[in-house]
Amino acid sequence: MANEKEVSSGDGPSKNALKKAQKAEEKATKKAEHKSQNAAARGDVEQDGEDCAKDRYGNLPLNRSEEKRPVTHTLLGDVSSSLTNQTITVRARLHTSRGKGKQAFFVLRSQANTVQCVLAVGENVSKQMVKFVCNITKESIIDVEGKITATEQKVESCSIQDVELHTTKVFVVSAALPRLPLQIEDAMRPEEDDPEGLHIKVNQDTRLDNRILDLRTPTNQAIFRLEGGVCHLFREALRAKNFTEVMCPKLISAASEGGANVFGMKYFDKDAFLAQSPQLYKQMAIAADFGKVFTIGPIFRAENSNTHRHLTEFVGLDLEMAFTHHYHEAMNTIGDMFTEIFRGLRDNYADEIAAVNKQFPAEPFKFLDPPLVLEYKEGVAMLKEAGIEMDETEDLSTPNEKFLGRLIKAKYDTDFYVLDKFPLAVRPFYTMPDPSNPKWSNSYDMFMRGEEILSGAQRVHDADFLVERAKAHNIPIDTIQSYIDSFKYGCPPHAGGGIGLERVTMLYLGLDNIRKASMFPRDPKRLTP
Repeated sequence: MANEKEVSSGDGPSKNALKKAQKAEEKATKKAEHKSQNAAARGDVEQDGEDCAKDRYGNLPLNRSEEKRPVTHTLLGDVSSSLTNQTITVRARLHTSRGKGKQAFFVLRSQANTVQCVLAVGENVSKQMVKFVCNITKESIIDVEGKITATEQKVESCSIQDVELHTTKVFVVSAALPRLPLQIEDAMRPEEDDPEGLHIKVNQDTRLDNRILDLRTPTNQAIFRLEGGVCHLFREALRAKNFTEVMCPKLISAASEGGANVFGMKYFDKDAFLAQSPQLYKQMAIAADFGKVFTIGPIFRAENSNTHRHLTEFVGLDLEMAFTHHYHEAMNTIGDMFTEIFRGLRDNYADEIAAVNKQFPAEPFKFLDPPLVLEYKEGVAMLKEAGIEMDETEDLSTPNEKFLGRLIKAKYDTDFYVLDKFPLAVRPFYTMPDPSNPKWSNSYDMFMRGEEILSGAQRVHDADFLVERAKAHNIPIDTIQSYIDSFKYGCPPHAGGGIGLERVTMLYLGLDNIRKASMFPRDPKRLTP
């Protein structure tokens, strides 16, 4: 006999069977509604049959300069609380983004500036639009329209902290690939913020192999703005002293500094070299009555040195000037020029210095006005007193150079100083010997944080004496004949020096490697990118 609970008194289903079917139907209906809601949240279906924001987001067509329109975009660096409640449009890179329900939070970055943007579903913002923004790849360039709104709390993760952009339009101008070889957040993170190694560390080779991405960090943006500032201040300081900027050739017929550290090449049917220095040509400019000259340009050194401070190509800041009585007239001019550069960097590039220090902390650069000047033998005496044994006529080794810098900082509280009267044996052939003692020379080096950044001297300006000095250095006279000839028609006594731009930048900021101060460094192992 059938169970009475499973059958009805008639031919239809039992009451329990009907209840089960009803529950199953209700469950299926709820499941379908839930699935539909999730799909809408993901943008898989249109809202009410149509996307209310369809004209407010998307990918712009390739810009081929087909039309001219007035520029209405606001620079991200100009965004501040003074624009509160104004609607603006900015173009920047998508730094980071995250979706949260019906909202998207994303950060825009332009050079060193970052701002938070908020996109929320509403009358003019659809779920499809939120989904679109969340799927834009990092580092893409986008146009964003929105209303500047004051924040209740500071946005600590952004450089613009007191306002955010409540977004109404987002268009992709140039999309980045979805997989990046390095993450900008990793490349800009201070190492001391991650003592336990919880985050990815971007090593130097990865940075340099992907230099375009690495250069986008606020730190690198600041480094190279400051480096440009060094060039600007160098020019301005010398122009104010009546110097003329000149251009010197980089293809030459003989090694300008002598020795083997020169890149040779074929020049049609002749041998040629990449200039190790504009030395000969700036001296020839003095012989041509320009009086005071400077030049900025690439320098090439074929030194197989893989150190923290050597490059095979760097930017040289060179100057030369005629003097009246003593080469110290030139040496002091250069020292004063450095003081002006350091003062200008301190006063005009404080934001850049702070940005670099945030990732690479360093003690503020200290200098005296006028600069400290010591004779070379005084420096050697300080080293000997500290227990370093060395002959006063030999050149400073790198460790001794750095150690002397620490001794001078401790005694005189300066990171910049001059050593005068170097041994003649360690200087180039065109250096004027000291008139009182031939083992010394009228030459000087200048130092920052215990590392040399300028080598300079009085030059030999007499043709016969120059031949004598060249022979002493085993330089074939025929290879520098035009240089020697330039002194046969009368040339004033003169002196000058050559400076490495990247080294100045590195040492002023207290960086640990010169490659951080070279946009696309060249060393014995790197010729790309």
